Amino acid sequence: MTDVAGRLSSIAPSERNLPGYLFWLSRPRFWLYLAGPVIVGVVYGASTTAEFVSPVTVALFLYFLIPANLFLYGVNDIFDADIDEINPKKSDEGREVRYTGSRAVAAVVVAATALGAGFLPLLPPEALAALAGFYLLGAAYSAPPLRFKTTPLLDSLSNGLYVLPGVVAYATLSGSFPPLVAVAGGWIWAMGMHTFSAIPDVEPDRAAGIRTTATLLGERRTLAYCAGCWVVAAGLMATLHPFLGSVFAIFPVFIAGIVAANVAISRAYWWFPLVNTVAGMVLTLGGIWRLVYA
Repeated sequence: MTDVAGRLSSIAPSERNLPGYLFWLSRPRFWLYLAGPVIVGVVYGASTTAEFVSPVTVALFLYFLIPANLFLYGVNDIFDADIDEINPKKSDEGREVRYTGSRAVAAVVVAATALGAGFLPLLPPEALAALAGFYLLGAAYSAPPLRFKTTPLLDSLSNGLYVLPGVVAYATLSGSFPPLVAVAGGWIWAMGMHTFSAIPDVEPDRAAGIRTTATLLGERRTLAYCAGCWVVAAGLMATLHPFLGSVFAIFPVFIAGIVAANVAISRAYWWFPLVNTVAGMVLTLGGIWRLVYA
């Protein structure tokens, strides 16, 4: 993954100009964390394969691919500017950038947020409710006065927001919410994923006086918490279909492998975009199979 990161850094725009800075601010390695659930929501919300690609589904995918990431990570970086000064992930290696107070960057983040208003006349009420939830939790996670990221357990719980783009897409095509068990399973999975990603930040957060679920539990107990979330998520999904449960079961097995191999969490953290992409692809293929062959 280090070689991949180096190649990406070599071909991507420089952070020293505004377009390049915004590219890195949007976390390109994590673009599919929001756009991927849209694809999954589309294939499971559709009643025919013809509904997979339509103006509104393409627009949702494109919005959650980049503008929504600019909103989510932009708000995070703006309100974390002081903390990020001592965060090793915000280094000169090209993985993440530090917000430096640019008004132009803040304006782009506001514009990316406002762009979502274009969906108001296009989406049914259920989809709009999920979209509103995404914005509310995305802002409240980082911005005062709530700033969930500084409250143990609430930081984890609020990150179920990563499931909401999928709910938006599903509701857009079906006109109803996904099964509650599916939302709960995905939400708990996202809680584990977020908390795992917070482990590399434990020492910088402690140094900055930031309290999170990971700083409260420490590395080993945080790993157990993540594994527990993923076991519960797999169990919930299995009640819908064994196929879904088996896909989600990959994650507790993966974390067990990391522990058994004594892999540093700061290294394994960068493997998850690939793991999540593969899992999302399998879920998507399962949804397509359901429509084509069921």
